Amino acid sequence: MSQATLHTNHGPVEVEFFDDDAPKTVENFRKLAADGYYDGLTFHRVIPDFMIQGGCPEGTGTGGPGYTFEDEFNQHKVVRGALAMANSGPNTNGSQFFLMTTQAAPWLDGKHTVFGQVTSGMDAVDKIEGLPTGPGDKPKEDALIERVELDES
Repeated sequence: MSQATLHTNHGPVEVEFFDDDAPKTVENFRKLAADGYYDGLTFHRVIPDFMIQGGCPEGTGTGGPGYTFEDEFNQHKVVRGALAMANSGPNTNGSQFFLMTTQAAPWLDGKHTVFGQVTSGMDAVDKIEGLPTGPGDKPKEDALIERVELDES
């Protein structure tokens, strides 16, 4: 399985991708990461005891890469440490993703493509989750994705 490290200003977050279960989603994330798309973006939405969301070039939750693609639902559940696509409805995936901080969110299963799992660095995710937020669940201080390092192993 392929892997990546999201280098954040709160520490590294290592993820393992579900290449076989969500191939288009993994390929999309890896291409955007390889192109530097995520470098310097923020986790623009932080909800305590739920999730942190990033990947919006506008920093508002309204932006994307200029295209959308279909969902790839699979057997993976939306649980703590899950890496899943954020969307605005069926088949509206783009660049935004979220990392779960709660133990489970079964109401999201089958509504968001889970395409990876945190293998190391949940402490960094938890630090971001603990940031004070303002309107729109936006952190009052930046939670930056400095860069995404891809690994083929």
